[in-house]
Amino acid sequence: MFIDKVKIYIKAGNGGNGSASLHTEKYVPNGGPDGGDGGKGGDIIFEATTAENTLNAFHYQKHFRAGNGENGGSKNCYGKRGADLVVKVPVGTVVKNMDGDIIADMFEDGQRETILVGGKGGRGNWHFKTSRRQSPAFAEHGVKTEEYEVTLELKTIADVGLVGFPNVGKSTLLSVVSDAKPKIANYHFTTLSPNLGVVRYYDTSFVMADIPGLIEGASEGAGLGHSFLRHIERTRLLVHVIDISGSEERDPIADFELINNEIYSYDESLKELPMIVVANKMDMPNAEENLKRFTKKYGKKYQVIPMTTIIHEGVDELIVAVAKTLETLPPVEPLKYDPVNLQKDESDDFQIEILDEGVFEVVGGLVQILARKVNLDDYDSFRYFQRVLRDKGVIAELRKLGATDGSTVIVGEIEFEFVD
Repeated sequence: MFIDKVKIYIKAGNGGNGSASLHTEKYVPNGGPDGGDGGKGGDIIFEATTAENTLNAFHYQKHFRAGNGENGGSKNCYGKRGADLVVKVPVGTVVKNMDGDIIADMFEDGQRETILVGGKGGRGNWHFKTSRRQSPAFAEHGVKTEEYEVTLELKTIADVGLVGFPNVGKSTLLSVVSDAKPKIANYHFTTLSPNLGVVRYYDTSFVMADIPGLIEGASEGAGLGHSFLRHIERTRLLVHVIDISGSEERDPIADFELINNEIYSYDESLKELPMIVVANKMDMPNAEENLKRFTKKYGKKYQVIPMTTIIHEGVDELIVAVAKTLETLPPVEPLKYDPVNLQKDESDDFQIEILDEGVFEVVGGLVQILARKVNLDDYDSFRYFQRVLRDKGVIAELRKLGATDGSTVIVGEIEFEFVD
């Protein structure tokens, strides 16, 4: 089983709650608040590694959660920070949100990206001490984080991509030019996953990938091609292998044009990739005649290399041609994208909605902030709540919208009568 696309669920740790402790000690007349802050929640960190080459592990584990921060304690003791969770993914993995926007491209071995940041710890009650409020009996709750669904897509990083119809000899070619040992048999779809091999040419080397499953309609989901076309996006050069003999009663020119059409239909920018054509199975009947037809039509546009892979004829010429072409091309680079952030920055904005005559609801980021700070059972906490509404302009905005004495105002789970 080869998995190169999977959905998983990730959640950063919640922040710990602040403590509302009050210092009391014998012979100390003025104790005061000494509640410590809650610990920050753990982050979700993705790390690229060459130790993995598939996403199979994520087929069995779908949920990943970082550790929660601990609550603050008395004597100004801070809560312990939640443990970060490092999720290891294969090099070449692209992390996307559910809208298909790229969050991170895990391009290099050892690369680390923080995908989710843990919730902030709540502040202890000593933060709320003022000249009028000497002993606040309330503290701030830690930020509760959300769970997000993300998609992981593996895009193989290779210099050269082998493309072509099934059973044209791509796997055999890869086994001949590199140290790869793909499964080889005389039937379609022998190769069920991309195979990688390192090809050495004197003191240089390059990575070649066999892209399986390309048939007519691959760009629209037919066969296996739609699953594996994404692996071509990382390549610098395409080597198109065709059965020049037409041994399966197919026209090699028609096959060549059809596969190219599928590749370019999937991603038109792939037209910019250079291509070398391997005319394989030259030992078969009709090969010479078909090669003349092919070179007459495409010989000026593409470099065509006749080959009989099984006896290594033409292999050295291909390696030289590929190596020299790669010398002229820029190295493989990460995807160019504007990274998106799953988490929204906390804001103190607000909007007021009129639910009914004399009924107003305050919504927005300010409500989430107040929900962590207000304790309805504490008089000082509720006074703090009223002051924030006044300072942030909520009271003034309610007046503008027609709130009068006796109007009902809803702020999160808090409901109270408006007093002008």
